[in-house]
Amino acid sequence: MSIKETVQDTFFLKKKSINCDGKIVNLDEPLVMGILNATPDSFFDGGKHTDEKNIIAFVKQQLADGAAIIDVGGYSSRQGAAEVSEKEELNRVIPVIRLLKQEFKDIVLSIDTFRSQVAQEAVKHGAAIINDISAGELDSKMFDVVAELRVPYIMMHMQGTPQTMQKNPTYQNVTKEVMNYFAEKVNVLHQKGVNDIIIDPGFGFGKTIEHNYQLLRELNHFSIFELPVLVGVSRKSMITKALNISSKEALNGTTILNTLALTKGANILRVHDVKEADEVVKLFKLMEKS
Repeated sequence: MSIKETVQDTFFLKKKSINCDGKIVNLDEPLVMGILNATPDSFFDGGKHTDEKNIIAFVKQQLADGAAIIDVGGYSSRQGAAEVSEKEELNRVIPVIRLLKQEFKDIVLSIDTFRSQVAQEAVKHGAAIINDISAGELDSKMFDVVAELRVPYIMMHMQGTPQTMQKNPTYQNVTKEVMNYFAEKVNVLHQKGVNDIIIDPGFGFGKTIEHNYQLLRELNHFSIFELPVLVGVSRKSMITKALNISSKEALNGTTILNTLALTKGANILRVHDVKEADEVVKLFKLMEKS
């Protein structure tokens, strides 16, 4: 019996869709998740989305450009970002979630947070997905909250914390270690009754450039979990440092890596530039059908 057959017979279930507040989101074909940072210090778009008029116009354009999900975050996870209190994070994201649910009736929102209390409040006010960069490592209550709320859960691998993650990250084999990490986490979540799980290898979170490209090269290995895979490489340092460019110049590199990620089995692309990512998905789908 193969490893994959063994895994399938234990606790991994093939997921083709997720239930987002009663709306079934189909994952048979790749989707685009648009990023909305309600923060003053995110590495690419910090401080851009602070007033209601600007937020509504920005999200309206993202939806028109093809975003299936809008990911709202109030805590910058860039390297060296300042610590943000739970109260401040709530003050940043809850008004935005309320506004968007009021303005766009059928919008699917995810809350980008590692705090269970923020996740609870965000879902209470209209978020349908929890996106946790720490996979429960930074808040021991998160898994129980996810199980209680019965919402899809995106869990990402990160070595360390946002403040320490890039201080000499070390692995014997990054792909193997990240996969073992997810195997343990998925097992715990399934025992708690959580089945709508999406895994994110965490590009740029506690990884060197070499680690990131090994993970991308071997992304297809994550198919063993029979779970959707989210890839977030948008304008990150694995592009900018490799090409010696700024994040503002990294759209072409982002598009290339998003394309490669789709060929390796990615189901969701988390991006700043929705239109370009949606074009990648459309062309990829044409190639797959031909």
